[in-house]
This record gives sequence, structure tokens and C-alpha cells, in this order.
Amino acid sequence: MSVYQAIILAIIEGFSEFLPISSTGHMIIASSAMGIAGQEFTKMFTVCIQFGAILSVIVLYWRRFFQSTVFYAKLLVAFLPAAVIGKLLDDWIDQLLGSVIVVAVSLLIGGVIFLFIDRLFREGPESKEEVSYRTAFWIGCFQTVAIIPGVSRSAATIIGGLSQKLTRKTAAEFSFFLAVPTMFAATVYKLWAFYEQGNGLGNVWPELLIGNLVAFGVALIAIKSFITFLTRHGFKIFGYYRILIGLVILGLHFSGVSLD
Repeated sequence: MSVYQAIILAIIEGFSEFLPISSTGHMIIASSAMGIAGQEFTKMFTVCIQFGAILSVIVLYWRRFFQSTVFYAKLLVAFLPAAVIGKLLDDWIDQLLGSVIVVAVSLLIGGVIFLFIDRLFREGPESKEEVSYRTAFWIGCFQTVAIIPGVSRSAATIIGGLSQKLTRKTAAEFSFFLAVPTMFAATVYKLWAFYEQGNGLGNVWPELLIGNLVAFGVALIAIKSFITFLTRHGFKIFGYYRILIGLVILGLHFSGVSLD
């Protein structure tokens, strides 16, 4: 992977990590188009640069991270389901990370769901702005679905929050907060696994450093823009986008264009 390719993937990550369109799915598509999807370093890189993106959450919402120990307890409750399932299905997940068809189908299914989300979960007097332990746990269960590339971690967790009657803003913000322990753990695990396979990190740290810095900067802009857009316009536009991208990928695949 060249520095140029690392920057492209980092821009995609920073822009899409907190949007319900699947950052991992878009990076798989981009890396496939650049011919580097099958490389072990690429698979590790696409996970580890998400750490740069989640640092933007801490910068933007730093006061919340000094709020109370209850805040961290709720994040832990939400984090555990994905941590357990992710560990148990690690080999299967690694195989899926190279399949753009899995991404395409996931984007399509998620896109169709998003067309009806605003109608299914309307905000009203009963909508909540406080995340309980029970709500945190159910959001964590929804997050486990996002181990499938193309589903989108933010999409799964936001929908989980809406299903528990949270407001759009509260559901989205808790999704951002939950990304911190989730992606930190995933980054450490992937780096260790990469090292355990006999790969040194000395020659790849420039790409990792640049990738994380770029993802951080782009994510700072994306988070605030998404919150504003979501509270005003809802999810439907993301549904149309996911369906369009999914159909394009399937069209290219069945017309004989290799994306793997």
C-alpha cells in the first residue's frame, strides 16, 4: 500500500465512519478498486485507522467523557455483546472483509430498512434523551450485527437506540460514544494479530500514522454535519444512497467486472 492509497482510504474512513453507510464497506470497495484488498496489511489498516476517527469523538465531546463513572459503565454494558461475538467469529469476519458482494447485499438490505426508519420510529413526547442500562445493552446487541461488512456500525447502533425510543440526536451521540471502546479494542486486537502473524510494524507505521491523522481531521467535520442533517432530515437519503451503491456493485459484478 502506498501513502497515496492510505490517504484515500483514510478520507473515506473519516467521512463515513459516523454516517450510516458503512465505512468498512466503502473501504473494501475502494481497496478492491485499487487492487490491494487481498493484502493482510490492508485488512489491518482499514480497521486500525478507525482509531483516528474515534479520537474526534473525544475531542468534540470531551466534557461527556469526564461526566461520571455511570457514563463509562453504560458504555461497557453496550460494548460487551460485540466484544464477545467478535472474538468468537473472528475468523469468519476476516473472510467477509474481502467480499464486496457481502458489502453490496448488506448495503441494499440496510438501504431498504432506512427508507422506513423515520416512519417506524417517530419522535414524540415519549422519546427519551437519557440512555438507561437496559437501553445500552440492547444497543450493544444491535451493534453485533455490524460485524457483517456493509451493515454499518453506526447504522446498527442508531437503529438500536431508536428502537428503545431515544431521540435521533441521543441515539446518534451514544453511537459515537460507543465507537470509542469498540474501535479501540478492535484496533489493538488487529495490530496484535498482525504482529503475531510475523509481520513487523516498523515499515508500516508511516501509513498508519498518516491514515489516522487524515481520518481524524475528516471525521471532525463529518460528525457535526451528520448530527445537524439527521435531526433535520432523517435517514431516507442514506437509504437511497445505500441502495444505489449496492446496485452499482452488483451490476458491475454480474457484468463481469472483478471487484475482489
